[in-house]
Amino acid sequence: MTRSGAGPAACRFCGMPLRHVFADLGLTPLANRNLRPDEVAAEKKYPLITRVCDNCLLVQADDSVPPDAIFSDYDYLSSASFGWVAHAGHYCRDMARRFKIGGDSFVVEIASNDGYLLEHFVAMGVPVLGVEPAANVAEIAIKAGVPTEVAFFGVETARKIAARGRKADLMAANNVLAHVPNSRDFVGGFAELLAPEGVATFEFPHVMNLIEYVQFDTIYHEHFFYLSLFTVEKIMASAGLRVFDVQELSTHGGSLRLFVCHDGASHAPGERLAEMRRREHEKALDRIDGYTGFAARIAAVKDSFLTFVADAERRGKTIAGYGAAAKGSTFLNYCGVGYPRIGEVYDRSVLKQGKLTPGGHIPIVPIERLAETKPDYVVILPWNIADEVRQNMAFISEWDGHFVVAVPRTHVFVEG
Repeated sequence: MTRSGAGPAACRFCGMPLRHVFADLGLTPLANRNLRPDEVAAEKKYPLITRVCDNCLLVQADDSVPPDAIFSDYDYLSSASFGWVAHAGHYCRDMARRFKIGGDSFVVEIASNDGYLLEHFVAMGVPVLGVEPAANVAEIAIKAGVPTEVAFFGVETARKIAARGRKADLMAANNVLAHVPNSRDFVGGFAELLAPEGVATFEFPHVMNLIEYVQFDTIYHEHFFYLSLFTVEKIMASAGLRVFDVQELSTHGGSLRLFVCHDGASHAPGERLAEMRRREHEKALDRIDGYTGFAARIAAVKDSFLTFVADAERRGKTIAGYGAAAKGSTFLNYCGVGYPRIGEVYDRSVLKQGKLTPGGHIPIVPIERLAETKPDYVVILPWNIADEVRQNMAFISEWDGHFVVAVPRTHVFVEG
């Protein structure tokens, strides 16, 4: 696992040389940049290579496109997943109980998307503010009654908000820590805006599960980092913050929710924190050995899927996809499978419908099309919501249709 190809000379966090390749997925387009038909000719592809720093063990993507080229106009709406909205509701209720969040509190969410989470606090009568860099998505939140500031979050933005006279009792950052190239500035913003006894929560897919379950399709250009508790504790400490608790979540194939406070705050560290440190040590995530050998396991997943596709084609079966998700873009582009081998992709988001998937240029259509076209196989590209999709669309068994997931291996479900 030696350094190869062009890439950053040094770790984005600690500045040490990057010498080890974690995964090289070749040239791929931006995973969330679904195309209008007239944009296909101008589509660009970029190397998708991740490396691991042998000093701080931070897994990180090579330098590629600037953040504003990815996030200023964004097709992903959090509210498109019923399960994710329910997850947000549980979070808000749990935080309100645990930390006594009420009408006198102030809650800030970073990367607040379309207001899917903060709307729950609004319903409780809690003052809120969302910070969201994608103007088109922020507009949806504002129209829904969720105050939202269009900005990238960091120290400067945090100081502007704090200067208005109020600091946050609770800050939420779900699946955003991995998206920011300058983690020191980003985390420094929390140190600026968080009240002295305030709590910040960070959710992110756990690199331990990425490795164990070969979730390489969660790697894409807008994910600059792939995180462990070990590395995030170092990042937090750089801003005078500390982790005092951790929860394991089932979301996104297995995530962590870290509870963070100022270093001098009164929140005592819990037993779950010590247990997760121990488990990461057992998996060697605190040393370079834990990150070797991943490339061969990725290749095996690809081979399994290509065998399935070739067999289905030989038997004259039709294949479609469900969910024009970023992970599906990475997966299909790495496998080299696009239209017409996959005829269409069904998606709930009106922002995606009528467009084409990145790279493979598969038409993205409303989910109602599924009952019209009746494909033999539907590959659930966001495999993390496979149970939700199978439950809501079990009717495909009426024409002997089958759902398929391809990570960590290709598996065909028998419905009914």
